Amino acid sequence: MNLITTMKGSLLENFFPAGWDMKKIDGCCANPPDKITERQKWWNKNFAPVPCETLEEFNAKMGHEIAAEICTAREAGKKLILILPVGPMGMYKWIVYFLREWNVDCRHVYGFNMDEWSDRGGKTLPSNNPGAFQNAMQDAFYGPLGKLTVPKNQRCFATKKMLPEYPSRISALKKKGAKLVVIFGIGRIFHIAFWEPHFAAEFKSEEEWKKQEYRVGAKLHPLTIEQNAITSFKSRTTLVPCFANTIGPGIFLKADRIIGGADGTLGRGMMWQGMSLWVTLRHGPSTWIPSSFMPTLPGKLFFLKELAGPLTAECN
Repeated sequence: MNLITTMKGSLLENFFPAGWDMKKIDGCCANPPDKITERQKWWNKNFAPVPCETLEEFNAKMGHEIAAEICTAREAGKKLILILPVGPMGMYKWIVYFLREWNVDCRHVYGFNMDEWSDRGGKTLPSNNPGAFQNAMQDAFYGPLGKLTVPKNQRCFATKKMLPEYPSRISALKKKGAKLVVIFGIGRIFHIAFWEPHFAAEFKSEEEWKKQEYRVGAKLHPLTIEQNAITSFKSRTTLVPCFANTIGPGIFLKADRIIGGADGTLGRGMMWQGMSLWVTLRHGPSTWIPSSFMPTLPGKLFFLKELAGPLTAECN
């Protein structure tokens, strides 16, 4: 007796994205923990999942990876485009630490936040709102860098006005030799940024889906709302907006390199990201599972070893 066998006639019967194969998703989660890094045929030859024993190890290693990209680009005299998430967040203090230790100036860096809360029309929270991603980036990254920070006119946020400019700005930088590095987390329902699985129903082909560069006022799935209520709003669901502005696969799948992170443990054996991690690594590319495309790109996915499971029932 489980969700799959009892879903018919329940309130969840039409709740999940229509293109999900629940048996396949469940199968991805049934693998033994020690098999999680086992290479799959669709992975990029230069993609690797990196297990971390502790949260601090995860934060430090992911932070070092990003700081090293910034440093290497600086030494090569090249511009660097960073697509930046607000979640995970722990790596930012380590990026700041390494860059300050190495005295690396970030005038060559162009930061593009991948998403932002909005209303249906794309209007975002004020930049100084505690829940705004722009505010979080200033507090965690741009501010602490001090004199080494990214110039203000090179920081882009996913507002209604600026998000549509992302494709042309990124394209212009790439024409000048800039490297595009996408930093990301994985959503409870396998989104990248706020590009949700149910968007797949709108497109006739994978090729068409892959061309989508952004969306203003994207309608979020209820599981995304609840994920963020838990991880960002201390369980207060009423504070979470139902829409967001977000980049799409037309941007995040054009990465020259990716740096991902999955740190979604909650304590006492509880977690929210174990299924998300396993499905990302095992499902195979599907427009209904946006994160499933990330292993097809070169880079690393850092994750807490605890998320590998085993994903079995346990009373807490």
